[in-house]
Amino acid sequence: MAVTLTEAAASHVAGMLNQRGSGLGLRVGTKKSGCTGYTYDVDYADAVDAGDQVFESHGVKVVVDGAALERLDGLEIDYVRSSLLHQGFEFRNPRVKNTCGCGESFNV
Repeated sequence: MAVTLTEAAASHVAGMLNQRGSGLGLRVGTKKSGCTGYTYDVDYADAVDAGDQVFESHGVKVVVDGAALERLDGLEIDYVRSSLLHQGFEFRNPRVKNTCGCGESFNV
């Protein structure tokens, strides 16, 4: 089981953690939302809780709630910047069976 960051995503997260001045890495989970079931929940990881799984990509830690790992196993997170106004994380999840029309939620 694994959740990985591309080099671009790891670089972005490392920069954000450096700007923030604290944090262990990126926390990734899911929450029920949208019309197809789940959305990605992304935040700073300040601690590793019981049940969390920790992965490392390009020197950056990714902390995943064990309850969400079943939905996130194999997830690759990229950071894409196509213009000043269009930039952010892109999620490549091989477990996704379908997404809603607007791309905000997914189902596994």
